[in-house]
Amino acid sequence: MSPFVEVVLTIITASTPLLLAGVGELVTERSGVLNLGVEGMMVMGAVAGFGAAFVTGSPAIGVIAAILAGTMMAAIFAFLTLKLVSNQVATGLALTLLGLGLSGLIGDNFVGQPGVKLARLAIPGLSDLPIVGPIVFGEDPLVYLSIALTIIVSHVLFSTRAGLVIRAVGDSHASAHALGVSVVQVRTLSVLFGGACAGLAGGYLSLAYTPQWIENMTAGRGWIALALVVFASWRPMRVMVGAYLFGAVGVLGFVAQAVGLGVPAQFLSSLPYIVTVLALVVISKSTRARGSQAPACLGQPFVPDR
Repeated sequence: MSPFVEVVLTIITASTPLLLAGVGELVTERSGVLNLGVEGMMVMGAVAGFGAAFVTGSPAIGVIAAILAGTMMAAIFAFLTLKLVSNQVATGLALTLLGLGLSGLIGDNFVGQPGVKLARLAIPGLSDLPIVGPIVFGEDPLVYLSIALTIIVSHVLFSTRAGLVIRAVGDSHASAHALGVSVVQVRTLSVLFGGACAGLAGGYLSLAYTPQWIENMTAGRGWIALALVVFASWRPMRVMVGAYLFGAVGVLGFVAQAVGLGVPAQFLSSLPYIVTVLALVVISKSTRARGSQAPACLGQPFVPDR
């Protein structure tokens, strides 16, 4: 495999967890809920996915376990913020801390154990094509799922009644409630969807990107996913572009180090986060000029009339 193909494949695998987590969080925020616990849900998905695959020997079971772990963490967040009306920012931060601590405890016995890698597809005659074959037809199933999920979410949000309801709840929960929409139910389902995507993103890290378990292996990717949603102006297809952009920045930094450019390793490791901060600064200035594109009720609690 040529170095170019290897770099492209690495960029795609590095971008996929960002895309999965970003799309899930976008749906959550479109419903008016701000969940800062993406990092915690991702790391729980990573340890659950690795553990289930390690015990059973099946990466498919690992994927299911990762989704369930993220969904369960999201259910805790939904109960606290939507039923008990706790502060969404504080609860999200607490969820991240819970996930980081609990995953370290659960995964203590998995450190150093060999992982079960999610296999790439091998389509006879297509995967063997030069350059295009391994890039387009030789990815693992979750890469294709992430792209399909982004397209489906974009279609649902902007071309279906369900998407209209989600956006209406996020823009004006009082008006949606007056029209008979169950705001709490819509937001709960959106939060659970976001948790499932975050858990799947974490599972991808421990099953495909680096098939092993290392404590805190998400390494801030959950925060990048949160920034991606703002970067994309709450548009799914822009999340895809942003995910691949940030994935490329991270991978190309390591490529620069490998070819001996003499750039400090610490700077290269921080490069994706520096780019994230710079992007948010540019977006902030643009938002002041054009007005915010965020859902109007983002982060605002809702208590239905008794």
